[in-house]
Amino acid sequence: MFVELMPLLAGRTVMITVARENEKTLRVNVLPTRSGDNENPALATPLTYTGTPEELDAEFGRELADYVECNRALGSTLAAAKAEMEAAAKAAQEEAKKKTEERKKRAEKPTDKPADTVPSTVPTPPAPPATASLFGDSQPTADGANPIGCGIPA
Repeated sequence: MFVELMPLLAGRTVMITVARENEKTLRVNVLPTRSGDNENPALATPLTYTGTPEELDAEFGRELADYVECNRALGSTLAAAKAEMEAAAKAAQEEAKKKTEERKKRAEKPTDKPADTVPSTVPTPPAPPATASLFGDSQPTADGANPIGCGIPA
């Protein structure tokens, strides 16, 4: 039993409790503690095994070995996933940094095309077409006098 526990004991404490369930059975709890606050809580999942003393003698060592192997596999899987996520995050940060530097270079680089120039004189719009008035085809003159000569200002 203790040989099977050795890999689990690397870097953590393991508490084992044994309780009598009834006249014939015992319950054994294996409680690994978390090795740090940032460790995944799944790595501290307890193992509980209930059976007669004879069953515990015959099978508990194998069950404990399977539990320790699953715990180690989970720990390495979590560590690999964390390393992959950190590498992906670092690659994304590098890519963003490159894009930012490229944008800065483009902004600083003078363009080869001449700048669009606005003509200094704006063309005047064409004069509106002459419209007929009630009094004939004549339009008011620039000084505002009515060309008909009736003395009515336009």
